[in-house]
Amino acid sequence: MPFIAANHIRLFYRLEGKPELPVLVLSHSLGCDHGMWEPQVSDLLQRFRLLRYDTRGHGASDVPSGDYTIEALGRDVLALCDALNIKNFAFCGLSMGGAIGQWLALNAPERLTALVLANTSPQFGTRETWESRLQAVRQGGMAAIEEAVLQRFFSPANRASTWAHSVRAVFLATDPKGYAACCTALRDVNFKDSLNQIKLPTLVIGSLGDPSTPWEGNGDILVRNIPAAKAVLLRGAHLSNLEQPRSFTAAVLEFLIERNP
Repeated sequence: MPFIAANHIRLFYRLEGKPELPVLVLSHSLGCDHGMWEPQVSDLLQRFRLLRYDTRGHGASDVPSGDYTIEALGRDVLALCDALNIKNFAFCGLSMGGAIGQWLALNAPERLTALVLANTSPQFGTRETWESRLQAVRQGGMAAIEEAVLQRFFSPANRASTWAHSVRAVFLATDPKGYAACCTALRDVNFKDSLNQIKLPTLVIGSLGDPSTPWEGNGDILVRNIPAAKAVLLRGAHLSNLEQPRSFTAAVLEFLIERNP
């Protein structure tokens, strides 16, 4: 099994593709795992070496005790890349992965070649909303919020899809303690006053029907405040790479190939 010790924990990862190609790191949403990127893999592998991983508290990675911070999640990525001898990489993160991407862009810009922020925000909702979710998970486990989360992940037309069933299974199998610890990391994220310091080529992807991170007040803030950021709006709900896989992949490839022709 592809495990590696990074930042004092064990992370599950998959590194695929030709060694001579530039590296693209893919970082998943809260409550998912590295498998959510499967629809993008075959096309992206034509131009990139792909590094997917399970964020701490998720999938097959360790679930260290205590609350997590976005800094810890970002340092996990850097330590993973260090352990794999990857000096520079493009980064694509969705939702929680996008928050990690913002931290990396602000704290380790010399490591990144380009940044894709999908269905994410510089600040995720209110503290009260997160505390309510935390209480529900701690008392009732993942099943307590299952339906509410799946309704945000997928639009009604896709809630019976194969990918929706797969994501549901992964979500229910997520360790509640790890999920809650990542919730605290997102609860405390606030990059609003720092976005103008991100100097990397940046693409912001949003969804017109995203109830978790609506474009207005989330993606539009990223585009407006990150210098020269580009925007792509897709149809669907929160998991845009699964709701509109072809359009998502095409947008990412078009943006990144401009920087790695």
